[in-house]
Amino acid sequence: MHRTVEDMTNTTTLSTDIRPFRVEVDQAELDDLVERLARTRLPHPAAVDDWDSGTPNHYLRDAVDQWRDFDWRAAEERINAFPHFITEIDGQPIHFIHVRSPHPDATPLILAHTYPGSSVDYLDMIGPLTDPVAHGGRAEDAFDVVVPDAPGYGFSNPVTETGWAMARVARAYDELMHRLGYSEYGIHGSDNGALVARELGLQSPEGFLGLHVLQLFSFPSGDPSEFERLEPQDYAGLEHMQWFQSVGGYNTMNASRPQTVAVGLSDSPVALLAYSELFNSFGNGTSLVPLEKILTEVSVNWFANAAAGMSRSYLENARADAASDETGPQVNGAPTGVAVFKDDFQTIKVFAERDNSNIVHWSRFEEGGHYAALEVPDAVVGDIRAFFASLRG
Repeated sequence: MHRTVEDMTNTTTLSTDIRPFRVEVDQAELDDLVERLARTRLPHPAAVDDWDSGTPNHYLRDAVDQWRDFDWRAAEERINAFPHFITEIDGQPIHFIHVRSPHPDATPLILAHTYPGSSVDYLDMIGPLTDPVAHGGRAEDAFDVVVPDAPGYGFSNPVTETGWAMARVARAYDELMHRLGYSEYGIHGSDNGALVARELGLQSPEGFLGLHVLQLFSFPSGDPSEFERLEPQDYAGLEHMQWFQSVGGYNTMNASRPQTVAVGLSDSPVALLAYSELFNSFGNGTSLVPLEKILTEVSVNWFANAAAGMSRSYLENARADAASDETGPQVNGAPTGVAVFKDDFQTIKVFAERDNSNIVHWSRFEEGGHYAALEVPDAVVGDIRAFFASLRG
C-alpha cells in the first residue's frame, strides 16, 4: 500500500541506508474500506447512549458516515508534503519525516508521538518549528525536525521481533539521529512519546540536550511527606489522575492480550475507530481534536494495519517494567521541561521532581488536553521554543 521512491532529490547528505518513502494507498484498499464501513453493524446501544461505558453509537454512526466521505487523497497529499524516509535500525524498519530548517544552526529535534497516534500527530507543528520566521518567530528558535513512527506504529511496520520496549525505542532514536549526521539533539514527546523521551533522559547518550514533555507519569510512592508538600491544585490533579486510570481499560487489554484485541481492530475499521476513543478524552467532553484529524489518524493506522504492533508495545513495556521493578526506580537527570494542559493527565510536581532531578522548565495551559499537538499546536510549539531557549541561556 506504500512504496519507497528512489529518485527523490535532496538525499545526498543521507546515509545510503536511508531511503525515500512515500505514502500511497492503492485505490483497491480505499474501496475496501468504504465497503466495510457500509456494512457496519453497531452493537446494541447502552441504556443511555453516552460515553459513560465506552464509545457510544451516536458518535460512531456520525463518524462512520463522515469516514465514508472522507477525502483520503487530500490527507495523503498533506502527509506527503513533507519529506519521508525509511531505514532499518536493530533489524526494525523505522519510518520518519525529516525536515531541515532554512535557518543555520537550527537545533535538531525529535518529535515523539502518542498512542494511538503516529508521526501525523505533528503535521501542524513542523512548519512553525522549522521556519519560525515565517510563522512570527525568531530564527534562533529554529529546529531541524525528525518525526519517527515508533516500531509497530504508523509505517514502522511490521515489527520483526519481540523486545521493543521504551528503552530500545529510545536507543533506536539515538541511532537514527546520529545516522542523520546530528552530533546533538533534543526531544519532545507526549503520551507514548513522553515515555520514550524520559528513557532518553535516563540513558543520556552523548550529545543529548534534554527533553520536553507533556506528561511525566510519576505517582505517589506512599511516603506521607509527599502529600505534605502538595498544593491545592495538586489535589484536583490527583482526582483527575484517578479518573484517568479508571477509564484506561485499554491499558490492561493491550498489556495482557494484545494479539487478541488486534484481531478485531485489524478486521473492522469501526472497531479501530471505537478503540481510538482516547482522541475524544474518553468522552469527558473536553477534547478539542476535530473529527477530521481523528479520521486521518485512524485511517493511517488502518491502511498500515498497525493495530497489532501498537497494542503489543504495551505488553513489551509491561514486561520491561516488571523486570525494572527488581532494580528499583531510576531518576532522570537530563534537563527536562514539562507543559501541563488543563484537560490532560495532570503531572504533579512533587512526584515528578522525585523521579526527575533536573526539571528546569514548567508551564501550565488553560486550554488543551492529552493530544495538545492536534488541539492547540501553537501553544506546544511556543513552549518547546521556550524550553530549548532556556537551555541556550
